[in-house]
Amino acid sequence: METVLIALAAYCLGSISFAVFVSKLAGLPDPRSYGSKNPGATNVLRSGSKLAAALTLVGDTGKGALAVWLATLWTGAPALAGPEAPIAGAMAFLGHLYPVYHGFKGGKGVATAAGVLLAINPWLGLGVLASFAIMVLFFRMVSLASITAALFAPFWAFWLFGVRPVVPAVAAIALLLIWRHHENIGRILRGEESRLGRKKT
Repeated sequence: METVLIALAAYCLGSISFAVFVSKLAGLPDPRSYGSKNPGATNVLRSGSKLAAALTLVGDTGKGALAVWLATLWTGAPALAGPEAPIAGAMAFLGHLYPVYHGFKGGKGVATAAGVLLAINPWLGLGVLASFAIMVLFFRMVSLASITAALFAPFWAFWLFGVRPVVPAVAAIALLLIWRHHENIGRILRGEESRLGRKKT
């Protein structure tokens, strides 16, 4: 019962869309109405407000980390000691993707996933972020970097911790993140995906 309550609370926390919330406070258009229509920091940046985009990034990352931390506080056990904290992280991530407060239409979850992984274990988070950074550096595509980092995440978790509940939780996050990028995958395969520093034609 405790695990179910933790999962539900984490999902509700993850369902808070900081892109929508920050945009409304700043008097900006709803991020679901322009650009990629994705309620995330990257799309909020298209509004022209770097501050709003930064606050969205911090909020989305923070809620993932907070869900894990609250689970450890509730159980009194470290994040890697049992299934509760990894489940909380996965459910917060699910809430971001399919938020109950916003018609189950959410973002792609990259920032929230990063917050979850960093809170579970800094080395896990940093390893995945390193995979992301290397791909961005060489290919200049954030979507490709996000997909690649997601693919590596379960292997990082297994390599660092062995067979523990964190591994299937990270694998579930990775699979969902890749699924949310299915349109980007199509554009990458067609050579149409935008790159950093290159304007769309």
